[in-house]
Amino acid sequence: MPIERLRGLEQPSAPRNAAAPAPRFSPPIDDDPGACSVPRGGGWRPGARWAQSALAATPGQPDIEAQSDIDALPAHQRPTMREMGRRSEAADHPFRAMAPGDGAASVPRSLSRITHPHADPFAKPLVLIARSGQRDVVTAACPVALDLGLLPGMAAAHARALVTDLDVRDADRDADTAWLERLSLHAVRHWTPTASVCDTDGLWLDLTGTTHLFGGEDRFCRRVLHFLRRLGFTARIAIAGTPGAAHALARFGGRAVTILPARSEAQAIADLPLAALRLSPDALTTASRFGLERIADLYAMPRGPLAKRLGLKTVERLDQARGLVAEPIVPMVPFEAPRAERRLLEPIITADAINQVIGDLLGDLASDLQARRLGLRTAVLTCERVDGVDQRIAIGTARVTRDARHLARMFAMRVERIDPGLGIEVMTLAAPRVEDLQPVALGCGLLDTQRAPDIAPLVDQLSGRAGEEALFRVSAIESDVPERAVRRTPPLAATTGWPAWRRPVRLLHRPEMLTNVVALLPDHPPRRFSWRGTPYRVSAGEGPERIHGEWWRCSREMWAVRDYFMVETEGGERFWLFRRGDGVDAPTGDLTWYLHGVFG
Repeated sequence: MPIERLRGLEQPSAPRNAAAPAPRFSPPIDDDPGACSVPRGGGWRPGARWAQSALAATPGQPDIEAQSDIDALPAHQRPTMREMGRRSEAADHPFRAMAPGDGAASVPRSLSRITHPHADPFAKPLVLIARSGQRDVVTAACPVALDLGLLPGMAAAHARALVTDLDVRDADRDADTAWLERLSLHAVRHWTPTASVCDTDGLWLDLTGTTHLFGGEDRFCRRVLHFLRRLGFTARIAIAGTPGAAHALARFGGRAVTILPARSEAQAIADLPLAALRLSPDALTTASRFGLERIADLYAMPRGPLAKRLGLKTVERLDQARGLVAEPIVPMVPFEAPRAERRLLEPIITADAINQVIGDLLGDLASDLQARRLGLRTAVLTCERVDGVDQRIAIGTARVTRDARHLARMFAMRVERIDPGLGIEVMTLAAPRVEDLQPVALGCGLLDTQRAPDIAPLVDQLSGRAGEEALFRVSAIESDVPERAVRRTPPLAATTGWPAWRRPVRLLHRPEMLTNVVALLPDHPPRRFSWRGTPYRVSAGEGPERIHGEWWRCSREMWAVRDYFMVETEGGERFWLFRRGDGVDAPTGDLTWYLHGVFG
């Protein structure tokens, strides 16, 4: 509801002893009462019409020269509209002129008067209130209420006094926090790995190394604004080198998108009010008492007097905004890892006591995993000693599991790596890597089908003793070159794509050259050769198997040819040899021989 503005009406002064006339509506006042020889009110007003032109030739006609003299004056020296005799001057509402300390928010007055383009002028103003101390305070207002001067932070009684037809509802802080947490989780999954809730109406986003995925910082900001607009939110985004500068520019900058160049935070926030530094109300009150209004007023002040008058937190906030002190952001974790902890009454140092506590922790952790239908792939045990030093050991499983007995055996093999020192007083077991583990239907035993044995526990035991890199499987890759046709895979991974032709059990990482080779070209295996200084005589051979180079990789393999032979020596060894070149054309190879694999 628009507030009607007051209009000033002047009445002729009446004698003191005259009786007060009965109140009534006066007739319309003539805007041109004519020339006046005596100043009304007993004083001289330099801007009145009678003083503008004393030598007017024709009554009722304005003096052009006098009006031009007034227009020539500076803006601060011109007479006000009221002194010019304009009865249609508008006056501010008396409540709207109250000081900010009487209930208005610390938001700049210019920001509170911005007209919202989507505001419905005929809609009923709506505000949300919450209990703060001994009074109700406005926490949020709709665009119509903002246009009427109802600001967040204003007392609810003050708002009702300004606007009688006001829709007042209770604020739900829990629901607002839940919405912000959902938005931060969405940001973690889609925009940046580091996001956190900021105050009660904002989000922190660490955009380091992520904006190039969205076409730059400006395009990313426009995309976020469009996303929030579809959800029904309005937002302001500021990108700066420090969280404090971004917080100040987003809330007090007045622009929808602000992208600050590097190392310009101090200059960008200099003209902002002190409330942009997230200071306490007591610090703001003290600063206003000393005449400090802008952030730039604090730059030249010595640190000692500033900390003594406004507090150490003010100095810290100022340094954080300018980038002199780091301000860490606690990120929102999209998933809370299962965790179990034991605080011991007395420190323990023996291996048996440590294993017993580990068994208790695994029991608690297995119950938590079962309730969530999860299984772990990695478990980390942290032992906090009396002297404050942490000892950590970790285990990994080849397959997701929550078998406490199996995990206890794996930890028992690594307990010797823990140095208890003077004693362990706190033990924590966490599962940073987990996966879904749904129930498995067991067979009834009526069918003859046999289930394949589960070798995952065996793989875990062997990996714990020999190391994780000692166990692996070999899988095939689509390539004709033998050294490129295989790769290492995890021990439990399924291998597919093996070719139909025979290949050696052991393939050398790099083929080794043979010496003293005697062979009949072009299609016969060698009769004798020497490998690693040992001579061999061939008793049987099979081949050749011709393999061409992969010409799409490099030009050197355009005409490259290998002829492979499987040979058996007189001592019973079986090798896989090849000759570079087809034995006819020189560009195909230099006819050197190599050993590439061993059978059996």
